[in-house]
Amino acid sequence: MHLFLILKGLKSKRWFAALIFLPFLGKTQSDSLPYRSFSENVVFFGDLGYASAPFSVFNDFPGDLERIKYRNNFRPIIGLGIAYKWFSLRVSFSLPVEMRSEQLYGMTKQMNLGVDFTIKKTFIDLDLRNYQGYAIENAYVWNDSLDENNPNDIQNRMNAASFSANVWYFNNEHFKMQAIRGRTGYYTKPTHTWYLKNTLNFFGVGNNESPIIPIELSNLNNTKTLAKIYSAIDIGTIPGYAYVNRIKNWQFSGSFGFGPVIQAKFHSANGNTRGFLGLAPRYDLRLIGGYNTDKYFVMLITDFDNKSIRFNELKYRQSFYYIRFAAGYRFLEKKSEKRTKR
Repeated sequence: MHLFLILKGLKSKRWFAALIFLPFLGKTQSDSLPYRSFSENVVFFGDLGYASAPFSVFNDFPGDLERIKYRNNFRPIIGLGIAYKWFSLRVSFSLPVEMRSEQLYGMTKQMNLGVDFTIKKTFIDLDLRNYQGYAIENAYVWNDSLDENNPNDIQNRMNAASFSANVWYFNNEHFKMQAIRGRTGYYTKPTHTWYLKNTLNFFGVGNNESPIIPIELSNLNNTKTLAKIYSAIDIGTIPGYAYVNRIKNWQFSGSFGFGPVIQAKFHSANGNTRGFLGLAPRYDLRLIGGYNTDKYFVMLITDFDNKSIRFNELKYRQSFYYIRFAAGYRFLEKKSEKRTKR
């Protein structure tokens, strides 16, 4: 086609104009997409995994102790869903089986709700997470009522919560989160992009009417160590990089972002609440990989959401994360009933 236009230009003595416009001829055709889409197929999928939310408090505690570990118990989570075109729905529930010893870690009531969708170059996700019931690991070191056979201090009323609203802007319009997860497609060649993640977060931890830090490790002259609540609101834009590739039927991807957020942080003790404004570091990590064909897919999906609050020498750091195996089957696309008129 290009050669025909050039010859036609030469024949009409407009060869100079034909040479000028030659570099732009290739742009009249759109580049092939780096992924194959199955948005017209009905996709049924399921997943099995778990979610957890451990946190730690760092400080210069008595006895040269620098860190207190708080760990929750968790249960396996089963999810079932369906996807078709722009619509995707997933329902999940926990199995009545504790992954850790109830004697050592107690029981944790957990709630995980999330919604996500894509609009052009943006990927939007909303997450609400709540965990009640924690155990302080190796508390026997400072608590005389415990020993090595019963080392953890179970705090049934300890509650950690988080709400996140994120808007990811991918510089590459062909970087589609649904295809990366494997539900509605798979990639056919390497694709990468830088991104900006606009994030808004409300999170914190509380222990009802008791201090978060055990009284044996608190300082009566330091209200931060007597606090019953640590909480924060932060907002910011985090830059990052994302990559996806497929070798034969094996697809793998990863994204990593790091940057500061503006944070309003609070701690409450003895009926008084004090607030501070500052900056906090935030990093995000997602890894996804598995086997993906035209008919079915089996993927390992991970997501790590790390949050922190710092009050001078005292720091609260928490990780909300989930790990799950997802599998799905794509039904054949329905043939169009429309016929072209002759």
